[in-house]
Amino acid sequence: MNLAALCTSLRDAKGIAHKRDIATVLRRLNVSGESAIAVGDDCAAIPDGDGFLLFSIEGFLPEFVASDPYFAGYCAMMVNLSDVAAMGGRPIALVDALFAENGDFAKPVLEGLATASAKYGVPVVGGHSNIRASSAGLSAAVLGRAKNLLTSFDARPGQSIVAAIDLRGRMREPALYWDASTTADGARLRGDLLLLPEIAKAGLCRAAKDISMAGTIGTALMLLEASKLGGVIDPGAIPRPPGIAIERWLMAFPSFGFLLSVEPENVDAVIGRFAARDIAASVIGTTSSSRVVRLRDGADEEIFWRFETEILTGCATGEVLENA
Repeated sequence: MNLAALCTSLRDAKGIAHKRDIATVLRRLNVSGESAIAVGDDCAAIPDGDGFLLFSIEGFLPEFVASDPYFAGYCAMMVNLSDVAAMGGRPIALVDALFAENGDFAKPVLEGLATASAKYGVPVVGGHSNIRASSAGLSAAVLGRAKNLLTSFDARPGQSIVAAIDLRGRMREPALYWDASTTADGARLRGDLLLLPEIAKAGLCRAAKDISMAGTIGTALMLLEASKLGGVIDPGAIPRPPGIAIERWLMAFPSFGFLLSVEPENVDAVIGRFAARDIAASVIGTTSSSRVVRLRDGADEEIFWRFETEILTGCATGEVLENA
């Protein structure tokens, strides 16, 4: 593996570029991970009684909605539920906003959303629709609840980074979406998502993140940034389906994919819970207090990111936002 070339291609990837844009937005809004409600996690976690309300939202690029409208509608539910699960929560309901040029364009989007709603057992309870718009647009928000919270801000030095990815799927060519959901049984999908709140309840983990469009390495970078850490990651240890080049896989967005920062003594228990449901999970790296992220392949090592000199999302501190 050519680590230097891999670092360059990952840094130039569109998914990571989109995450860089977050810093500019946060600066304009004057919010950060140190706000009263920490901003920069998979969901907003709002204290409520003996737990937290979780508020997640996802918007979808117009070109994605246009090229794969059914899957875009399906993802409006699926990716929001992953965000809720990543924080140790369970979903309650979804609202969506759809803009379409006509009813024919809107039909497959709504069919995808309805199918995902039935499979995951989460109702669509309202939203906004316009099928006379000049261009297409889709977004959706989910409300959930967590008793034992997982966050991007609670990883600690010396922990193992565990990647758990459902490999029972296929690429939706030519895009980088790994779909292990649309052909799966609904009961299995619902049970798989419950793994995260169950792990949180058992006290096996306090920090986790949903693997996003930034890919596995990019998502690890976001987790480490939010927790003000660095670490070492072995790309070759990331669970990967056969026949897909590692460079492409590292930029892929899996329908079920999570990173967890776990104390070494809890690693076997966490991996065992995923294995019991036939989900591939393995240790892919370790956290450190260095604020430097390195990629490693055997004895070879390459610096991928230095947080002291370069931010990604700018979610860690108010001081970082001043430099955005």
